[in-house]
Amino acid sequence: MLLPVLGLIVVALCGLFLFGLATARVGPLAVTIGVLAALVPVAGVVAGFLWVDRWEPEPAKFLLLAFAWGACIATITALLINTTAEAVGDELLGKGSGNTVAALVSAPVVEEAAKALFVVLILWRRRSEFDGVVDGVVYAGFSAAGFAFTENIYYFGRAFYDYGFGDGHSQGVITAFFLRGVLAPFTHPLFAVLTGIGIGIAARTTTKALKIIAPIAGYLAAVCLHALWNSAALLGGSKFLTVYFLIMLPLFLGVVYLVILQRRREQRIIEAALPHMASARWIAPSEVELLASLPGRRAWRRQAKRQSGKQAAKAVAVYQASVTELAFLDRQEIRTEADERRQQELLRTLKSARAEATRLAQQAPHG
Repeated sequence: MLLPVLGLIVVALCGLFLFGLATARVGPLAVTIGVLAALVPVAGVVAGFLWVDRWEPEPAKFLLLAFAWGACIATITALLINTTAEAVGDELLGKGSGNTVAALVSAPVVEEAAKALFVVLILWRRRSEFDGVVDGVVYAGFSAAGFAFTENIYYFGRAFYDYGFGDGHSQGVITAFFLRGVLAPFTHPLFAVLTGIGIGIAARTTTKALKIIAPIAGYLAAVCLHALWNSAALLGGSKFLTVYFLIMLPLFLGVVYLVILQRRREQRIIEAALPHMASARWIAPSEVELLASLPGRRAWRRQAKRQSGKQAAKAVAVYQASVTELAFLDRQEIRTEADERRQQELLRTLKSARAEATRLAQQAPHG
């Protein structure tokens, strides 16, 4: 019990420090404007990752922790190291060089490592929560969304502090919001997702070399893309637009397409496993069609809620999630003792959820 409490205390202290630092630099009004402006893009990003995670939703507490990690732990780590790198760069290369060193070297290396560390910790401590590439994408995306949220608060607040909302002669918070919140809200998540894909591959491959190569390759790709983006931002003008339209946007669309393919693969895995699960009497044969599609599952939960209440719908959701995880376990050709224990645990959860949903349905008033 002590470790989670200490973790929450550390996260809270980091958040308070960052909030106090931003307030000291730009003032409470600018920070408030920054928070309000930063909420808009982060809401869209989080909604996108929740959409990706619909087949086998990750525990809400871990998603919230991933966001908090990115917003507090990763941000303060990057702030301390990048500030040090900037000071060293100024000292060794001359005044003004430190900012370039921090943007092109320190920030990509440190920030991507800080965001990815949470995904590695989840894989290490909660291996059962990892079912492949999609989970790596989701956890990395939430960590990056938290990081971008805190970073945007300061950038938007700084723009308001320096130029207000802006006008035709100055770039204020409206211009900053357009550039960071409308044009490129996906940059930090995109960088981190590359590492998440590598970790997701490592989580499910049986090839020892790939377990090492995939995460490293994903991380290096994230660092290189981050450095390219920062260099384009420093150069500005046509070079920035070239990198954005010819590299960042196509790569973002490519990653989205890859994630969609992975979601379809998950659906095929579940569809293939359901008949076996029905023959083993883990699920009822009449449930196969409902469990084989997201609309069918959603309709089932809505019906349970309408007829038996929210708790019944929650029990059905737990039942459906257990079916999904059992399907992922069922696809594995090589089974370990841990997999067998996990299967028995999921079967107990499945039976308990079914019993709870049935009990609530019988208690519900009919009329």
